Amino acid sequence: MSDTEEPHHVPASSQRISEWVAERILERIARGELVPGERLPGERQLAEQLHVSRVSVRAALQKLKTQGFLTAVQGGGTRVVSSAGAMDGALTEMVRVKHTNLCDLVEIRQALESWAARRATERATQEQIDHIGRVLAAMGETGRDGKQAADDMDFHLAVAQAAGSPVYLHLLATIRDILGQMMEYHHTEPFALGREALMIDHHRAIYDAIRRRDADAAAVAATDHLGWVLDRYNDLSRKAEDLSHPDTDANP
Repeated sequence: MSDTEEPHHVPASSQRISEWVAERILERIARGELVPGERLPGERQLAEQLHVSRVSVRAALQKLKTQGFLTAVQGGGTRVVSSAGAMDGALTEMVRVKHTNLCDLVEIRQALESWAARRATERATQEQIDHIGRVLAAMGETGRDGKQAADDMDFHLAVAQAAGSPVYLHLLATIRDILGQMMEYHHTEPFALGREALMIDHHRAIYDAIRRRDADAAAVAATDHLGWVLDRYNDLSRKAEDLSHPDTDANP
């Protein structure tokens, strides 16, 4: 976890603060900044990073331990559990060996991310909406070669955070590696050839709907974007199949 945090609006009540701290830790796990098996900073350091009391940090850590996201380290301290990494590796292998599994994952993402976008219109703070907008602006900057996939991941995580669901953040953390690989592929040829601007437009539609608090439009924009991704996967799969099995009708 970095020494400095982007400013967030800290809730007023002590219970809400501990929940907020737990969400920030889950977000770091989802981003891959805290990996399975990694030891978390101490309570004092976390409290300083997040500008909250050690009591709130202690309550958040205990909650995440109870939920199975973190575990105590012998001799003191806390680390991220490793089960999510094992599950992610198994899922990655399933997707790698079978195209239909990849398509299933995209369709599952459609359902989840349309829900998250809808929920973000209802629960996002103005600060969270502004953060989504800043991430979108970074996606559109020129000279960010090699950073598009990271920007893409940041956008989807920002929407997830705005949805306000620790459960959803944990789901993203569980499939973090495969999501990262998908987004890397989305910004390389042949997938992205001539389509970067279109993909940014897709993300802008999601952001604009969340900014307007239009739940239906946000859900449709997320569904449409991932529907387009699914179509691209199927199109590229058909082309690869054609190349591996050329038409033999003309042969005697």
